[in-house]
Amino acid sequence: MEAGKTLLRVLSGNAVWPPPLWLMRQAGRYLPEYRALRERAGDFLTLCTTPELAAEATLQPVRRFGLDAAILFSDIPLLPWALGRPLAYEEGKGPVFPPLRSAGEVAALDPARLRGAMAPVLETIRAVRRELPASAALIGFGGGPFTLACYLVDGGAGEFLATRRMAREEPALLGALIDRLTETTVAWLAAQAEAGAEALMLFDSWAGLLPPALFRRFVIAPTARIVSALRELAPGVPLIGFPRLAGLMLGPYASLTGLDAVGLDTVAEPEIAAAVVPAKVALQGNLDPLALLAGGSALAEEARTIALALRGRPHIFNLGHGVLPETPPAHVAELARLVRSL
Repeated sequence: MEAGKTLLRVLSGNAVWPPPLWLMRQAGRYLPEYRALRERAGDFLTLCTTPELAAEATLQPVRRFGLDAAILFSDIPLLPWALGRPLAYEEGKGPVFPPLRSAGEVAALDPARLRGAMAPVLETIRAVRRELPASAALIGFGGGPFTLACYLVDGGAGEFLATRRMAREEPALLGALIDRLTETTVAWLAAQAEAGAEALMLFDSWAGLLPPALFRRFVIAPTARIVSALRELAPGVPLIGFPRLAGLMLGPYASLTGLDAVGLDTVAEPEIAAAVVPAKVALQGNLDPLALLAGGSALAEEARTIALALRGRPHIFNLGHGVLPETPPAHVAELARLVRSL
């Protein structure tokens, strides 16, 4: 752990006041400099896999707002793409895959392709570390295996009915897919740590779509396997999990996975989360992105309420979901000022 990096201090179990600050989707369409970069790239996949451009996107919000962490500019669907699954980004739809529905398609996901396909992303990590301010940490990330399975089985975003049916009607098939994704997520996150990521985050954006028994099987169990493996492959690199919509399963998720921190979504109440999450596990979050969009008194009141509710325990200030594209950059600057003046 490098001295002066408050995010890493919190992930080591220390309460820091004021808390360190970074934001999910802090690089994105709300920034005019990002929009210019996106236009220069031509398409989203090219932006993610061109080290010069992806490094610049990663660094833009840190330069502008003086945030305590940069998060690698990439996207979670790149992992199955790297394993050989065709991926397209369609306007208004986001990532689109051919729906995966058979054991043969699971077997065709090829871990041997991972390093070669993701080499440009690893170069992005190295480039960011060379340019990142000394006070800021670099976070690498991947998708939770269940969330990745949702995109693969359903073929894109939505209610993920095909995945949820598979969990009940063909649990062995979904289990085989999640096993393959768990194995490759371990390899991918370990490679990011080797390239220079100082912390790692697992986004399980659709975890809360599952009822408790299936949540334990398809979210908690694979996450615990990932954490256990990375303790061996990337010792000393802290791990953050974001089980969005977990609700009452947040406590078991935090207790049973071995993570260093858990992200709270927008609907989590900080005081209740603090009561059900072990004290040694840091909490991250959870300002409503709509409060950030609104700015003014709505932003100030909610930001102070969250920060004060979690004062005295390890806490990273963040959003409960990502920055909305319509957010004025001035509101992000105001949030940074608010948090630092607590």
